[in-house]
Amino acid sequence: MSAVFAVDIGGTKFAGAVVRADRTIADRAEVPVGADPTATLAALVARFDLTGVTGVGVGSAGPVHLDLGAVSPVNIPAWRRFPITAVLADLTGGRPVALAGDAQCMALGEHWHADIPTLLGVVVSTGVGGGLVLDGAPYLGRTGNAGHIGHIAVGRDDEPCPCGAFGCVERLASGPGMVRWAAGLGWTGTDARALAADAARGVPVARQAFARGADALAAAIVNTATLFDLHTAVVGGGVAAAGPVLFDPLRAAVARRSGIGFLHDLTVLPTALGRDAGLYGAAALALARA
Repeated sequence: MSAVFAVDIGGTKFAGAVVRADRTIADRAEVPVGADPTATLAALVARFDLTGVTGVGVGSAGPVHLDLGAVSPVNIPAWRRFPITAVLADLTGGRPVALAGDAQCMALGEHWHADIPTLLGVVVSTGVGGGLVLDGAPYLGRTGNAGHIGHIAVGRDDEPCPCGAFGCVERLASGPGMVRWAAGLGWTGTDARALAADAARGVPVARQAFARGADALAAAIVNTATLFDLHTAVVGGGVAAAGPVLFDPLRAAVARRSGIGFLHDLTVLPTALGRDAGLYGAAALALARA
């Protein structure tokens, strides 16, 4: 049975898997991003036996540059126009490499798994990303960044986003963004996981941070659903693991913002594939190319 090598690149970890054509994972590993992300990528590839692997699919935090086969993850400052397809081809013995954004791969993975024909995939983690599947096909857009809702402007924020703009969803709703805001109000925890735990316990500032982030996410989801007449948004990523702490205020905010009739059945779901959704989507990319 044919298999492909899937890679999922986030702001804090790189994950890889050998995925069979029957949608099963044969082997999986992940490594934290080190001081030299290029060396991290090499270390990840070295963890696998790629015998029988016919191609490579990679989903990366964006922006991506499909014309260059390159990526410029906002949260990995050391990478700007990093030629990831060429590097991965070299590391994997010349195998063909297919590239898309990490959230695009997450959306494609959910489509591949559950056969949802049209959806918005959202990744909420170190950053916020998004991707679209329309009528069964990934919609990448002119540069490969279609659906990247993390940099939709949904409000005013005195502090600029690392992308250079103001009021971005990512600045308001990412894990570091919510932690930064809560810390400004006196919260003394360490990270988004601790913030979620405090929110689940009812700590007011933690709950307010998630409500604020959820409202920003809801604005971007509803705006995108309005443009593309979407029925389903699937949300994954490390922050989404907070469960009801995120999804309860998010669904309430989506319902509140969905005024026009064709949005009344807009559904927000947690990923069915958990942290492997991006890997499945990257695998689907590679298999389609093969």
